[in-house]
Formats: sequence, C-alpha cells, structure tokens
Amino acid sequence: MNRLPAHSDVFQAVAHPARRRILELLEAGELPVSGLARGFRGSAPALSQQLGVLKKARLVRERREGRQRIYRLTPGPLLELTNWVEVHKGFWSGKLEALGQYLRRKHG
Repeated sequence: MNRLPAHSDVFQAVAHPARRRILELLEAGELPVSGLARGFRGSAPALSQQLGVLKKARLVRERREGRQRIYRLTPGPLLELTNWVEVHKGFWSGKLEALGQYLRRKHG
C-alpha cells in the first residue's frame, strides 16, 4: 500500500484554504514574506503559522536574504499526494458508480 511519509501530513497542509492560497501565490516563483502578506488575508502571526505548517509538510522552503525570508514552492510532496489519490481513485469511482445505480433503481 502506498503511504505518505508519516513526518509530513500533506493532506492536512493542503486542507486549509489559506495554505492553498499561499501555495498558489508561490506557483509564480519565490516571494518574500512581505509579498505573501499582500496576497494573504490574515495577520502576520497567522501567516507565519500557515507557513510553518507548509514547511513541516515540505511544501515550501525558506531561505534568508539579509533580513528577509524568501519562500519558494517545493512541489514534490504534492506529487506524493497525487500518486496516493490516483491509487485510490478506482475505489471511489466504484463506490460512486454503485451509488448512482442504487439511486437510479430506487428513484427511476
């Protein structure tokens, strides 16, 4: 069975809309915290917390340039997530098809 690494909960990281927004902002390239803050709805501590979750899940990397912290997307864990979903897609497709058949029989 394919499993995601225990040390990175990518599912949790991408579950929150604010973290998905940060990932979207970083798709275009590296951004300093100030650049992320402009596209982020929330306080500076909230942004810092969200970035911490993304770092722990290995979805972003941080580097320092003088006093600035620059973030970039590291999409590798997203590939792990995609692979996991792909492996389990057949199960859910089968369940949804069975539900559709049941509903057609029950309600015509």
